[in-house]
Amino acid sequence: MSVIHKSTYDFLRDLAANNDRDWFNAHKDRYTAARDNVADFAKALLQRLGHHDVISTESGRKSLFRIYRDVRFSKNKDPYKTNIAGSFTRDGRQRRGGYYFTFSPAHNLVGGGFYGIERDDLKRIREELGADAGAMRDIVNAPEFVRLFGTLRGEQLKTAPQGFPRDHPDIDLLRYKQFYAAREFTEAEVLAPDFLDRAEEVILGLRPFFDYFSEILTTDANGESIL
Repeated sequence: MSVIHKSTYDFLRDLAANNDRDWFNAHKDRYTAARDNVADFAKALLQRLGHHDVISTESGRKSLFRIYRDVRFSKNKDPYKTNIAGSFTRDGRQRRGGYYFTFSPAHNLVGGGFYGIERDDLKRIREELGADAGAMRDIVNAPEFVRLFGTLRGEQLKTAPQGFPRDHPDIDLLRYKQFYAAREFTEAEVLAPDFLDRAEEVILGLRPFFDYFSEILTTDANGESIL
């Protein structure tokens, strides 16, 4: 079973304490080993996910994000990220959403959802929630969802979105600009031999959430397919 190695965390800890190009170049072999470790884990997780979903991401290695930071518009000029993260994209017009994972000594998370939602898609989601949010509440209040994720996450408006009153009964859901769910893990939990099983459990727990949004985003307000 593919596992995350302690040496990966050791490298990320040292990188956080020595975030400069000279140090990074002198320890490039450690970075390569850490990245390969996470890529192998992502490959194993992707293979398991392939039994339950259709994914367009081609490999564990291609799922990973670059470690180099874009510092052009940031006050933080550290050249490197201090985590190793990646994502899997669901394939096909009928499958919306994506999966995400990140590992670092400070923050470990596996989850997924809808981040950069296009304007028309967000409008359609709010249209559905404004008419009837019962199905959405059933999903996020289900015991298994609460056990795995706790609560729905995502950036929210401070006020009501355009076209909806502030006292709408589902204003708490209508304010969301992103919709995702995630489970956080300690470093010890990630290093445990059964972490791949736990990560797979989290990903499978997202399916009711994904199926709900995919149905909304592939139909009009009358429930007719727009594909």
